[in-house]
Amino acid sequence: MITPPKKNLSLLAVLSLCTMAMGYSSAASAACSYNIDNEWNTGATGTIKITNSTTSTINGWSVSWQYTTNRLTGSWNANVTPTNPYTATNLGWNATIPPGQTVSFGFQLNKNGGALERPTVNGSVCSGGSAASSVPSSVSSSSRSATPSSISSSSRSATPSSVSSSSTSASCLQQCNWYGTVYPLCVTTTSGWGYENNRSCISRTTCASQPAPFGVTGVCGNSSSVVSSSRSSSSSSVTPSSRSSSSISVTSSSISSSRSSTPSSISSSRSSTSSSISSSSRSSVSPGGVFRVDATGNITKNGTVFPVRCGNWFGLEGQHEPKDAENNADGAPMELYAGNMWWANTGRTIQQTMTEIKAQGINMIRLPIAPQTLDATNPQGIGDIRAGGVLKNHPSVRQTNARQAMEDFIKLADQNNIEVLVDIHSCSNYVGWRAGRLDARPPYVDATRENYEYTREGYSCAPVGTPGVTTHAYNESIWLDNLRDIAGLSTKLGVDNIIGIDIFNEPWDYTWADWKRLSESAYTAINSVNPDMLIFVEGISATADNQDGSPSTITEVPHGSEDYNPNWGENLFEAGTSPLNIPKSRLVYSPHTYGPSVFVQKHFLDPAQTACAGLEGDAAADADCRIVIDAAKLRAGWDEHFGYLRAQGFAMVVGEFGGNMDWPQKGSISDRTKWNHITTNVDQQWQQAFVSYMKEKNIQACYWSINPESGDTHGWYGHSYDPVSNESGWGTWLPFDTRKTTLLKDLWGN
Repeated sequence: MITPPKKNLSLLAVLSLCTMAMGYSSAASAACSYNIDNEWNTGATGTIKITNSTTSTINGWSVSWQYTTNRLTGSWNANVTPTNPYTATNLGWNATIPPGQTVSFGFQLNKNGGALERPTVNGSVCSGGSAASSVPSSVSSSSRSATPSSISSSSRSATPSSVSSSSTSASCLQQCNWYGTVYPLCVTTTSGWGYENNRSCISRTTCASQPAPFGVTGVCGNSSSVVSSSRSSSSSSVTPSSRSSSSISVTSSSISSSRSSTPSSISSSRSSTSSSISSSSRSSVSPGGVFRVDATGNITKNGTVFPVRCGNWFGLEGQHEPKDAENNADGAPMELYAGNMWWANTGRTIQQTMTEIKAQGINMIRLPIAPQTLDATNPQGIGDIRAGGVLKNHPSVRQTNARQAMEDFIKLADQNNIEVLVDIHSCSNYVGWRAGRLDARPPYVDATRENYEYTREGYSCAPVGTPGVTTHAYNESIWLDNLRDIAGLSTKLGVDNIIGIDIFNEPWDYTWADWKRLSESAYTAINSVNPDMLIFVEGISATADNQDGSPSTITEVPHGSEDYNPNWGENLFEAGTSPLNIPKSRLVYSPHTYGPSVFVQKHFLDPAQTACAGLEGDAAADADCRIVIDAAKLRAGWDEHFGYLRAQGFAMVVGEFGGNMDWPQKGSISDRTKWNHITTNVDQQWQQAFVSYMKEKNIQACYWSINPESGDTHGWYGHSYDPVSNESGWGTWLPFDTRKTTLLKDLWGN
């Protein structure tokens, strides 16, 4: 976890730290080349190489190039300015180029309807000129005037500012901070920190005459702006897994870190001697957005009802690599699935997917993470798997680390007016969905699962004293720290789209009394940092274990009629008589429920088969039990497990529902074999019954999942992969499943 510095750290101290990071002393010349690696009809990816052709070491480098119609949509392994003409500078780890050695960085571009351009790469490092931090001739004042840069507005609603700048001015437009977040220049503040257009900003008087050091995001005087290298990330991904076992990889394809889609215009004039800046007045709305629940149980944002149309996009909480994987065996890489792998470059970007799902109606994404996702140094979120790392996404969508991937994703969603619900999905990226509690430990529920090779008996979130078991320590104290960290992201990132935190995924191994206490502690921790976000609380299950491994300590948890088993995370039966001490205006109940493609419950079985009474799961499959989707029976269970709370005026967003509409025929090999006697679309019937129920009860939901790599539910997007007919299709996405599109639009009322 990254802990932010104390608020009383002065701006000058921050600038000093940024300045000290500048280490350019490049005097040797190099051969600079521009190379196209892959091209398709609308864009391309490429590499710029800097080869030191002298006998002297190059310490720090900067190069620039310019397009006529082409524009960058992403970059990796360098800091790159957000607008054309582009300037790239080294990262900390690739600043030094020994004699005869080559450093390279990658980029992705959009042709914008023109031909593919192959510009010349310029810069002092290419010709042995002055320090690499100086501005190349191609980024002169006159060239800026011919091709104006664009800097996004700091607020979605604010009218873009118009800025004119002199070539001799030393005023700053943006300035560095602790994490690389863009802090724009304040207009009305005379010194120190302030707020402008609903976000933090820095006064001009504090940064005037400051050079643009390495690591600064922005423009100071004649120095070119530098974009955070977070988008250079690597990705992970791979073998198919169950619904809750995910993968990771995230990189925004857009370089801009602002929320506004309407850029400010910047004009440059040689004759100008001072900068003039106009800005909209300061808004009274919270910088992070104010999310509430109104008296009727509807979620509001800044006082306006927000209709939740949500999907899950998983990966950053960890993917399970098999024990015999060639690289990263038994690993748990944290990388958002992006539909673009290093072995199959489809050209798909995170922005493309956001554009597509937004066009379909999505306005909110539930984003599962693990505690390790918050750690920028965790090796399971870093590096190309072909070069000793763990990530498998194509370089064009590769993350720097899991933390940066999460932050980039939130910022890009903000630019697209998509809200994000951050979900702590497990106590460890290695333990994953099977956790059930903060201090989960083996044996896990899938330890004896038939034909399943992804068990995690070698990992624990609490000490067990068993040889060969690796402990990833997690407990209530660490969890509360994680919640506070996430609660601070709105201010840290300058976004207003973090609607809330799903405090812990499927806490099925707690009694309601235990989970109630923990939920209330979570509210206190989150509220101490951000009083404007919502608290999403899931249900429990039908049993709880005190984790000593003894069957005699299993506690039966009330859930109403024994005829209807609750799914993990579904049981809110006791919330009516033992309510949470969390303000109703801040609380969202968020149960989970699934149909037969995830688990065959006993109440899914045909009552005419008396021999199957009480059976479930594999036992029901072995007995050739038939499945009958009885909507009336299902509704009775949903009513007592959670639906009654919606009738009492509580906000309710089902955190997960969905499924494989072709199950069992297109399910896992095991399910195809065990359930081959099921030939009707039973899971599709279940999903249709649940959507009808939610529409009647005015319950909203997040569909699992947007991406198609979920082993038991598949996704809204189709997938080339099939475990029988096309194993090589892993990671290649297909168009939306039209049946799921129809289902979701029915739920949303359009």
